[in-house]
Amino acid sequence: MPTLTFSLAQLDFTIGDFSGNVALMADAARKAAAEGAQLVVFSELALTAYAPGDLLDEPDFLARLDDALEKLLAASRVTPGLAWVVGTPLKRTAPGKALANGLLVVRDGRVALAYAKQLLPTYNVFDERRYFEPGPDVAATLEIGDTKVGFLICEDAWNDEGKDYPLNPLDRLAAEQPDIVVTINGSPSNIGKREQRHALFAAASRNHGLPIVYVNQVGGHDQLIFDGASFVATPVGGVVFEAERFEEEVATLRFHDGEFLSASGRALPAVPASGLPVMEFYRRQIMLGLSDYARRCGFKKVVVGSSGGIDSALTLALAAEALGPENIVAVTMPSRFSSIGSVGDSAVLARNLGIELYEHPIRDLVATYENGFNAAFGEPIRGLALENLQARARGVILMEYSNQYGALLLTTGNKSEISVGYCTLYGDTNGGLGLIGDLYKTEVFALSRHVNNVAGRELIPLAIIDKPPSAELAPDQKDTDSLPPYPVLDTILKILIEGERLSTDERDSVHADYARLAATADGATLIARVRRMIWKNEYKRRQAPPILRLRPRAFGSGRQMPIAAKYE
Repeated sequence: MPTLTFSLAQLDFTIGDFSGNVALMADAARKAAAEGAQLVVFSELALTAYAPGDLLDEPDFLARLDDALEKLLAASRVTPGLAWVVGTPLKRTAPGKALANGLLVVRDGRVALAYAKQLLPTYNVFDERRYFEPGPDVAATLEIGDTKVGFLICEDAWNDEGKDYPLNPLDRLAAEQPDIVVTINGSPSNIGKREQRHALFAAASRNHGLPIVYVNQVGGHDQLIFDGASFVATPVGGVVFEAERFEEEVATLRFHDGEFLSASGRALPAVPASGLPVMEFYRRQIMLGLSDYARRCGFKKVVVGSSGGIDSALTLALAAEALGPENIVAVTMPSRFSSIGSVGDSAVLARNLGIELYEHPIRDLVATYENGFNAAFGEPIRGLALENLQARARGVILMEYSNQYGALLLTTGNKSEISVGYCTLYGDTNGGLGLIGDLYKTEVFALSRHVNNVAGRELIPLAIIDKPPSAELAPDQKDTDSLPPYPVLDTILKILIEGERLSTDERDSVHADYARLAATADGATLIARVRRMIWKNEYKRRQAPPILRLRPRAFGSGRQMPIAAKYE
């Protein structure tokens, strides 16, 4: 009866931090060895972290990679007998790309097995064929004790239904009759992704009669957040173990006679079929994305323009929880069009969150610009130009603060507004990172209420949540002066931007609402108008800060549309 004790090591690697990544693996390996593991499994491209992008074209980066591989082998000698499964770029000498996306099994300072990923995703946020050459159509197996272990890398195991590639590496591997399959992954998180992974790998395990070990990295890298959530699946039980989400974990399990047990040989607790509720998923993902982004980029403090509206309020609440209220600064910048509530609500919010609030009125600054414009061009600035001037004055003030004090400026736009261009370039789009740019406006309201529920008190004042949204750039202005009601707008946007990529939970209801709207003349006209607004504002999105990805199709690397194009 094959028996294997192994550890799943889902760690928060940093792109390019070779020494730090090796140190993380060494610590995890020592823990695994102390718990009796014969095998410790790290994630895809663990040595570089996933995904290093064009750093893979840099000679200095590749030289440091060579040095890191030597240090990795040396570190493996500290845990004699323990096999390490490590994802890393592998150099090639044959025609084609100079690198492969590889997997090494190292033990006692030597390479016991090398395997190159065969299926290279080039869709959505993935662009692996840009850097890597596909590996040969071979199966990689290795005896660990009395257990025959097969190895795959991420996409190699995602094509078991044969829909995306003519090749199925899992078929090839199954033909070698391993006792267990280990697949290492760099799988970014979005709503619905956990359920997708579980369904796919439970089916693959059942179809091939093979237990599967799935290991994923955790942490935030620019727009992408990785949730960990490593798991194991069996042909009969499906997913029978799942590691923590959004946290580092080294979990040691025992595989015996086709079943997974705890390290001590006990039965594993059942894995819930449903994951986190949607709003809790958003909260956890945003907090991890911000904390890692700030840490990796060297920011301790962030600054946010506080309008008294719901977008800036939610951004501030999430930032305060992720980084601590002592590291958050809010700036309220009233104009002559600002309501009394905009400043008052900002003050209440700041007190609730325990953050610092500064007031920097822009009335005189805008008047100076207005006078200068009139003197230079012979006519007063008015209409949209005046509205945008106010937003840009605020953007200048926030960037001044960021430069003076070294604080990261967070932009506060939501996906609904960004989609249709209801934002001002070099104004409210200023910043280094957008926390809620992949949340539709209706989701912003829902997440704000959820944040209050989690806190057990009113962090975000109900006066902010309940007030009609307004940019307050003109007298008595409301968002609905320029946009349809947000529930209607969001339904249209979800279909036009995400379509069939919507999560299973959303797809049916959104399609039904959209169909009812499209069946009316006014609805069809509105859909056409929104579609034109999306097309016309691609240039704004191209210049916007990076947005933390939460949904299957986010603006940024996951949606690449031309600016200068004829769309109708």
